[in-house]
Parts: sequence; C-alpha cells; structure tokens
Amino acid sequence: MKTTVLIVDDEIQIRRLLRVVLEGAGYIVKEAENGLLGIQAIASLRPEIVLLDMGLPDLTGMEVLHRLREWSQIPVVVLTVQDNEADKIRALDLGADDYVTKPFASGELLARIRAALRRTQPQEEKAVFSQGGLEVDLIARTVKRDAKEIALTPTEWSILALLIRHAGRIITHHQILREVWGPGAEKHRDYLRVYLTHLRKKVELNPARPELIINEPGVGYRLKLKE
Repeated sequence: MKTTVLIVDDEIQIRRLLRVVLEGAGYIVKEAENGLLGIQAIASLRPEIVLLDMGLPDLTGMEVLHRLREWSQIPVVVLTVQDNEADKIRALDLGADDYVTKPFASGELLARIRAALRRTQPQEEKAVFSQGGLEVDLIARTVKRDAKEIALTPTEWSILALLIRHAGRIITHHQILREVWGPGAEKHRDYLRVYLTHLRKKVELNPARPELIINEPGVGYRLKLKE
C-alpha cells in the first residue's frame, strides 16, 4: 500500500511544490492550510507522516506539535525558514522527528521522510481513552467521569495526557516533571505530589485507594490498564 503524507502549510505554492515532489516519489498526498485543520486531518485521515510548517496563521507549529503529541506518535518532519538552533531543539523536544530548513533540496527531504518512517513502528492509536467510567478525549481535551464533565487545570491535563500516552508503562518522576514543567524542574517532586493528589480526587472513584493512577514507590507513576 502507498504511504500517505499530510502537508500542513499555509503557502499554496509550497504545497503545490511538495505535492509534485511527493507524488513523483510514489506517495499519496493530503493537504491542510492551517494548524487546526491539520490536527483534524491527522485524526480523520490517519496519514503515515506529517510535513509541518512552523509559520502557520492560527496555531504555531510548536503548538500543533504539543497538541499532537498528547495523543499521537505519528512521525513529523518540521519545515521552516528559520535556521535557529534553539527552535530546532525546542521542536525536537516537543516530539518532531526531523527538522528541514527552507529552501531544501527535494532529494534531501525525501531521504528525511524515509528515515522518519523507518524509525517509526506501526501502531494503533486512539484519540479517546475510556476505562472504568472515565473517558478522556485527547483531541477535544475533555474529561468525563460517568458521563459528567470534569474541569482540569492545564497542569492536571498535561499530567493526565502524558500518563495516557504511556498507559501501562511506568513514567519516572523526572520524566513527568521535565515534560510538564520543563527542563530544570526535575528536583521539585513536591509539585508533582500536590498535583497528583488533586488529579486523583477528580478522576479516581476512591482517591484514597486509587485504581487508575498507580504510584510506583521511589520511581514514578503508572496509568493502570484494565486487564
């Protein structure tokens, strides 16, 4: 089967150029002209890889990456006119698989697409997590317990989305602190304990005896999957 590439770029000339290059290499090409349409297209079309422009008219490319990585590990190659090392590092830290600066050679871009696809193992991704009366829509960013919507703070949401992305696996304190609060926050475990207490009160049936967010003493936390 042919591989589908989604181009998220507001410049029609760039999309036309990329379509010619990609279709000439045997790819199926889909397009989105802004960040929100791009996120929706990823959810509905399920392409194998995304080419994401950083300079979009609604959301920044960084914002699209941040939202996307809350529910999908699809390969993303970032396209930008800014050859800035700090931006490259930030994009990669947010989950980009590669970074290509405009203008770029067609051969180089195709090589980077092939490399990103090779690094990615095929996997089934779900945008809605549902278990034990809890339902979390990672695209709409809504949380419900027994069909009643729960309001989470941005930090609580970031923690919960991170746990869901790695459901069934232990995430260390350092990993959570670094991803939610940023580099340099790894020593502040008190932040994490406070927010986990509040989060459990909202999503667990019995916060005193949690059955969803499990503490792994001295290591971190794990979102327990039903057996």
